Amino acid sequence: MTDQQDSPKPLDSATVAAYLRLHPEFFIDHDELIPELRIPHQRGDTVSLVERQVKLLRERNIEMRHRLSQLMDVARDNDRLFDKTRRLVLDLLDAASLEELVSAVEDSLRHEFQVPFVSLILFSETPLPVGRSVSSAEAHQAIGGLLAGGKTICGVLRSHELAFLFGDGEAERVGSAAVVALSHQGLHGVLAIGSADPQHYKSSLGTLFLGYIAEVLARVLPRFATPLRSVR
Repeated sequence: MTDQQDSPKPLDSATVAAYLRLHPEFFIDHDELIPELRIPHQRGDTVSLVERQVKLLRERNIEMRHRLSQLMDVARDNDRLFDKTRRLVLDLLDAASLEELVSAVEDSLRHEFQVPFVSLILFSETPLPVGRSVSSAEAHQAIGGLLAGGKTICGVLRSHELAFLFGDGEAERVGSAAVVALSHQGLHGVLAIGSADPQHYKSSLGTLFLGYIAEVLARVLPRFATPLRSVR
């Protein structure tokens, strides 16, 4: 009985209208309600300019909300990508040996960045005790076009380039790849990542983080790989 007495009575249209007459500033303080209003301005089959404008504004508002949501998703993805990159860079700086350096790169890209195909090739005239190494002449003969220019290259690579970078066993499964030379006061190696999707690494794909990792790696490598020869 008490609950029924205390429950508010439903408002009728006359009460709402009377309240708005007494408080004409209501929608100034509650302008978020305006887009939710439905105010018909039709006369027969004719739609008034006011109604058309309100409809367009409502549609644009929905579109802008969708765009904002997409931007927020991209921002969150970039934050996660930046955090992974920061941790990898710190691991590279903390590495005490060439083995730790190579392991940090390969483990991070495979497990943190979830890259299915990873290739780190160092250029050395003598075999290195860790990782994969080739002579500079062999590298230039196989992928010389990918090393020129000092920029990250994305897209579908030639079969012989894939075979050199990822090996015959994985080359056939790589649909697209991103390749960046490890260059700092000379050329020390090449870093490549691949995907089974031919459209994943497009030429327009942003390569800021991959290029940043390559720049740090190129500066740290000479500290440990004394047999490495800088190719100018």
